Amino acid sequence: MTEHPHVLLSVATSIDGHIDDATPERLLLSNKADFDRVDEVRASVDAILIGAETVRRDNPRLIVNSEQRRARRRERGEPEYPLKVTITASGNLGPDLKFWHHGGRKLAYTTDAGRTRLREQLNALPDVEIVSLGPDIDLSALLDDLATHGVRRLMVEGGQHVHTAFLSAGLVDEIHLAIAPLVVGHRDAPRFLGPADYPGGPTRRMRLADTRTVGDVVLLRYLPKQESTE
Repeated sequence: MTEHPHVLLSVATSIDGHIDDATPERLLLSNKADFDRVDEVRASVDAILIGAETVRRDNPRLIVNSEQRRARRRERGEPEYPLKVTITASGNLGPDLKFWHHGGRKLAYTTDAGRTRLREQLNALPDVEIVSLGPDIDLSALLDDLATHGVRRLMVEGGQHVHTAFLSAGLVDEIHLAIAPLVVGHRDAPRFLGPADYPGGPTRRMRLADTRTVGDVVLLRYLPKQESTE
């Protein structure tokens, strides 16, 4: 069996655990230095994944911004940009979204029901591959397929549903949690994680591998598959 890629879950939250507020505009939680750190991590992985809701809500390009980092990728014999990956059970992702028009190759995972709709919407777009995972989204099967595409390190950038699904399935090897010095305070604002049955439940303590400040942001690095030794 092909070994799963190393899964790195990356997220920035407010002090009260939100990843955005309740307004239509995207809330920028990271500072300039932390955005640059994220760009560096993106340049170090083989693929970056976000869910369809995040693609629709934030409309990100999801690329490595630094020309120098892209050049170093080319020098290593890697594509200039990591593979861009999204998940959509419904297949409802329009062709005008920035996700499809920036960077290099794109890979969209969907269901049997969503595949026809997605193909109809993205038919004219280059560098886009559509893969059905069957009647439902199976994240373990998704990782198996990514491994066949040469993905050894996968960076998962959200949103809440995707973070929750990967972590509750026990598939996350590493978490980069950046905490911004602000409070959102709105009950309808999306959070980092939703309710789920997480491995070990509330009595299992993850190993904290590193902590540091990035400007006014605190970065915590956790290893979910390892238990705390404290």
